[in-house]
Amino acid sequence: MQHLMRYVVFFTTTNSSRYFSTSNTVANRVSLYLQRARLIDSIRLALRSNSPPSLLPLLNDPALDSFVVTHALRSAPSPDSALSLLDTLKTIIPNFSPSQPTLHAIAKILAKSKRISELQTLIDSINAGEFTNVARVGFMDLLRWNTIVGDLESAVRVWNDYRLVLSESKKHPCTESYNLLISLYAQKSKDLEAVQMFSRMINEGANPNSRTYTVVIDHLASSGRLEAALQVFDILPFMRIKRTLRQYSILTELFTKIERFDVVKTLLKEMKKDGILPGHSMRISLNCMRDAGYLEETEDFVSELLPDERIGSVGFAVDNSDDEDEIEDEGDGSEIDGNGVQLKPWLDPSALASALSDWNPNEVSALEDAKFVWTTRLVCKVLRSFKKAETAWKFFWWVAYQPGDFTHDVHTVSRMIAILARHGHVELLDQLISKVKREGIQLSFSTVRLIIDFYGISKKPDAALKVFGDVESITGPISKSNLMLLYSSLFRMLVKCKRGLDAMDLLEEMILSEILPDIQTFTGLMQHFALEGDLRTVQRLFGMVRQSGLDPDAYMFRILIRAYCKSERAALALRVFEDMRNLDLMPDAATKALLVKSLWKEGRLREAAAVEEKTEEINDMLQLALPGHVWTVSAADLTRVYHIYSNSFATNGG
Repeated sequence: MQHLMRYVVFFTTTNSSRYFSTSNTVANRVSLYLQRARLIDSIRLALRSNSPPSLLPLLNDPALDSFVVTHALRSAPSPDSALSLLDTLKTIIPNFSPSQPTLHAIAKILAKSKRISELQTLIDSINAGEFTNVARVGFMDLLRWNTIVGDLESAVRVWNDYRLVLSESKKHPCTESYNLLISLYAQKSKDLEAVQMFSRMINEGANPNSRTYTVVIDHLASSGRLEAALQVFDILPFMRIKRTLRQYSILTELFTKIERFDVVKTLLKEMKKDGILPGHSMRISLNCMRDAGYLEETEDFVSELLPDERIGSVGFAVDNSDDEDEIEDEGDGSEIDGNGVQLKPWLDPSALASALSDWNPNEVSALEDAKFVWTTRLVCKVLRSFKKAETAWKFFWWVAYQPGDFTHDVHTVSRMIAILARHGHVELLDQLISKVKREGIQLSFSTVRLIIDFYGISKKPDAALKVFGDVESITGPISKSNLMLLYSSLFRMLVKCKRGLDAMDLLEEMILSEILPDIQTFTGLMQHFALEGDLRTVQRLFGMVRQSGLDPDAYMFRILIRAYCKSERAALALRVFEDMRNLDLMPDAATKALLVKSLWKEGRLREAAAVEEKTEEINDMLQLALPGHVWTVSAADLTRVYHIYSNSFATNGG
């Protein structure tokens, strides 16, 4: 406790200091970035050295500012070394006034080292306003830190407080808050509670995202339910959920341990289709695959993970790193060799992209002088970090002509294509696709879907249709299931661009091609025409659902009831309500209330009373929101995932 109190006294001095000014006094932002990077590397080395050089000269460097301190803390090899760095800062800079990112870095370090009382003291100081221009600690930060500490009781208390505040505006907590609690329950082997939290998330209308399924897959896999984890993973594309490197890493690692190389081979094949670069965490799995004789299947992936001999080091030291970086495809910046750990130069792609945002000739010149070693992974990260497509485009071509062995490949080209599509740069994207065809590069299916989805955002429907018409020359043959997903993206893009009639024409073309839309596609189209007030087309679509042999879910019925009520056709809405009941489905509380209100408004008092009577016994049990989401996730898919998850732990009494 006294250890942290020194920091609190140290931090609460708010006099300005040249060391921690946030103003940019260097005209060339790339030069400033490089200056900061060199200083961060020097501090990293000093913290890792067995006989560390004095930190004092480094902390007197004019380049030292909050940015440097924050990243030096995050790069420290252990919580103790990070706190030691803070002690040294205190002796050098008595007027140190930390920024919010610096304070949050310190809080995370304290959480990782389980210094709960010291963390609470820091939180109390922040909330008491003892730091200049630093906001109070929010619920999500508290929840994250409690999750890192592993303090389940405190995490649940924070989450309940968060719910209470949001209840005043009738909102549910954000998806990530549920993710954190599911993860923490799983860590504590409270399997039943984790499953219940997942169920609660769905019932309250907080749609699970990609990270939710990462948590679920990790929970299942680490508990030995590998087949169940793989089942959930296989469903994700049909729920329009992006599969991530982290998910692939979890599954490949654990299937490798039990020598199920047939599954790992399939996972690697799917990973390539998804256009995902391998992460450093997959190196052991890939080496095991090669030892088992799977050389061809792993060749491309292994080459991506081999150390690049062109990249120098900033020194050697023994590393006990507890790396802060949470980006899924990041390594820890170190390579083991006979001398210990070779420390790679520190690099922040986001900060570098920010420095290049205006593509100023002086800044570009400074970048050239720095002689970076450009790799596929680094170029992808820098491209992803640009906020303006124009700057990304200039960088994309600039880097291709730099000295060295770098050549654009399917990963960097795909990244650039997605950026151009999102910002509606049709002509530039066409140029790049022409380059793809000339050079025989086959884009992943996921990249083509991204193009169409992003053209919906940038309102370029004709360009999206052109890409769709040319799709097999870009990606190669596509399966019927993937074509169905591609059509669904097209429908969503067309209705976003107010081209509903074209969407209906395309729907007929799709069905004539013997490709059946899924329930999410029909639901999305029905939602669009319901909002347009086109009940005839809504009814036509619902009839097509029946003819296709698909089972309407509660979410689709909800759209129908609301469409009829909006058009003052409460009698038809009541008929839909009865159809729901016959299928043992019920509307959510808000939809039921709308139906009753519409019946009353149209003078159908007896029918309104009947609806109330039929739901009276379960009024308190009606869900806040129905499972499913327009265009993406059906109730059936969510139910299937829930059953896989819950049944996996049923034998444990959970």
